[in-house]
Amino acid sequence: METPKKFGIGQPLSRFEDKRFITGGGRFQEDRNLPGQVCAVFVRSPHANARIVRLDTAEASAMPGVLAVLTGDDVAADKLGTTRPAIPRKRPDGSPMYYVAHPGLARGHVHYVGDPFAMVVAESLLAAKDAAERINVEFEDLPSVTATADAVGGTGHAVWPDCPDNVSHVWSIGDGKAVADVFAAAAHTIKRRYTVTRVHAQYMEPRGALGAYDPSDERFTLYADCQYPHRVREMLATQVFNIPTSQIRVVAGDVGGAFGTKGWQYVEHRLVLWAARKLGRPVKWTCERGEVLMADEHGRDCIIDSELALDRDGRFLAVRVNTDWNIGAYLSSDRNMLQTFTSMQAATGCYDIPHAFSAMRALFSNLPATAPYRGAGRPEAIFALERIIDDASREFGFDRIELRRRNLVHADAMPYRNALGFIYDSGDYAKSLDMALGLAGVAGFPERKAASLASGKLRGLGIVNGIERAAPPSPEYAQIIFDTGGGMTLLMGTKNQGQGHETTFRQIACDSLGIHPDDIRYVDGDTDVVPYGLGTMGSRSTVTGGTAVRVATTKILEKARAIAAHALDVAPDALDFADGQFKVPATNKVIGLKDVAKLSFLPGRIPKGMEAGLAAMGSFTPDNDTFPSSCHVCEVEIDPETGVSTLASYLVVDDVGTVINPKTLEGQLHGGIVQGLGQVFMERVAYDRETGQLINAYLTDYTLPRADDVCNFTVKSNPHPSPLNPLGAKGAGEAGTVGALSAAMNAVLDALSQVGVRDFDMPATPDRVWAAINAAASPRKT
Repeated sequence: METPKKFGIGQPLSRFEDKRFITGGGRFQEDRNLPGQVCAVFVRSPHANARIVRLDTAEASAMPGVLAVLTGDDVAADKLGTTRPAIPRKRPDGSPMYYVAHPGLARGHVHYVGDPFAMVVAESLLAAKDAAERINVEFEDLPSVTATADAVGGTGHAVWPDCPDNVSHVWSIGDGKAVADVFAAAAHTIKRRYTVTRVHAQYMEPRGALGAYDPSDERFTLYADCQYPHRVREMLATQVFNIPTSQIRVVAGDVGGAFGTKGWQYVEHRLVLWAARKLGRPVKWTCERGEVLMADEHGRDCIIDSELALDRDGRFLAVRVNTDWNIGAYLSSDRNMLQTFTSMQAATGCYDIPHAFSAMRALFSNLPATAPYRGAGRPEAIFALERIIDDASREFGFDRIELRRRNLVHADAMPYRNALGFIYDSGDYAKSLDMALGLAGVAGFPERKAASLASGKLRGLGIVNGIERAAPPSPEYAQIIFDTGGGMTLLMGTKNQGQGHETTFRQIACDSLGIHPDDIRYVDGDTDVVPYGLGTMGSRSTVTGGTAVRVATTKILEKARAIAAHALDVAPDALDFADGQFKVPATNKVIGLKDVAKLSFLPGRIPKGMEAGLAAMGSFTPDNDTFPSSCHVCEVEIDPETGVSTLASYLVVDDVGTVINPKTLEGQLHGGIVQGLGQVFMERVAYDRETGQLINAYLTDYTLPRADDVCNFTVKSNPHPSPLNPLGAKGAGEAGTVGALSAAMNAVLDALSQVGVRDFDMPATPDRVWAAINAAASPRKT
């Protein structure tokens, strides 16, 4: 018989949810249909910036099967609300932040390629598409700005006339004057500019939304593949429809990938509900793959000016970072701001840097809005820091490994407050570095480099130390309910998007309660069933949601102990609990937790005055952030004749605190690493700089990494449990990406430096690598 501990914390279990996925039992957004539903299509702008001179929907409205053609005028007439940012920010002159929230459907003016200005609802998808082509619209095409470098001080084009410099807001952290003084006196200073490209999550299933309205109780139901169902409900109720929250239900089933991009304020959510109420029919919209890059929020897209000051011995004295973030045309919520400032807390990385200053500008452009994408600013921050450490080692003659080791925060300094005021909870960064160097065989790299050179190839090595702010203080919810048969339902406020929540949260419950996972029914994503939840983002789910499960199990055991003691006629403190059973030591008196649950519904079998049933709610809000860390080692080999880069090896030593499931952790790290490598070597949302036209809307042109584009990964753990939560967890969902950007890019630069290339920005596509090699003036070095 399987012991309960087999399913507890630390066990490398395969995911329970995979059975339904591989047998076709997944419940994804496109699987959801309602009786009588109709189809919606959005008509999107073909221009980056244009005035709508004429919009005639009469012909489209008369098409067979068409139920409605809706425009921005209709949205305004029905007085639908808009979302809005709440984080207080200022413009450079101290005036309030400038923002424009998307109205739902653009009215009179479109501001990026893909900006929706009409919605067609018809009996069938084909009928809706046919009608969309019969909308007669005339545009006055206007100048646009898409490149981040052009948004300020470039073309001079203003996205919004009321914001002529395109600066929505600025923010900074740290003592700028103190940092300036350190730089002025430092023995060595270096400054570099790095570009981080615009990318998209490109999840397996594009977004969708299905809205219904029941007039009998005046209640909306939205089915959507979103990350935060409860926050979507709150936003729709309070900001868009101005109704009680109880009048909206949001249901999210299986989510075919999200990575931060399937957030909570997309306009399609509100518009399908609005249309459903107007028409009295459920309205379904499914984003097509060629529509994705126009309909969705994007990630990254910034230019970073990074500076590092060092003493003569290579001690880091200060770091200064100024970042321009391209946030697109609309600023609709705090979500569109998050990646712009979550990068700043990681400016000092894993290093003991006494002084730091980080500042940012959020710039408007004629592009879709940006929002969190796996890492949400932390990969960009580590990218800038680890790139400039390598550049400093080359410029000043330091060994890059020893330069890093010399400046790492010591384990005995934990908890450590960095120069920007953030407290690192635990970790041993030097041990992770040494483990990574040894496991990756870095001592043998010179021989491998020489062998590559002998065969006409360039081999490069990237070594980086990554850290991220994860699971910030915010509440999360879990509830455990036993039924009359002894079965258990686990309700979670977080939302699984492929991370393995259905497995890891079961493991936490099994570890405490000693029951078999098959006896646990898992539920998330339905606001009518799960009372509360903040959602899944920011590597927070295990820390907050997992601890909420632990809190709930503690309450369950407290009540169950009283019931068991009553049944066995002993005092509660006379019982031991192990492997799912309450026992009286040195006797044969024993009762299982499942049997206790059954007894809990029988009035005569529980203590007098006790409520019937066995259920408990748990919630948890951490006091501070956790800071998972890692060391990544990447080797690449470049063919200078073709510019093709090949991954030779990749290793990561990670500290995510207590490891709940080594197998799912490894999967999370693999996925995050590949997304980082994809951005370095091939991914980029490309726009024509002059016209603002999207160049690569389809996957034929937006290149994604395949299995044969990467190598086997080695993942090892150096866990140092966090003292900030009972599980000791830190968060892992974004850890792979946080280090992968800089590890891969540093490896590419290390290889290219052999032929005189000193400066190179992503993506490292073969044509760009080949051009950089051939443009280099210096001869090849060994």
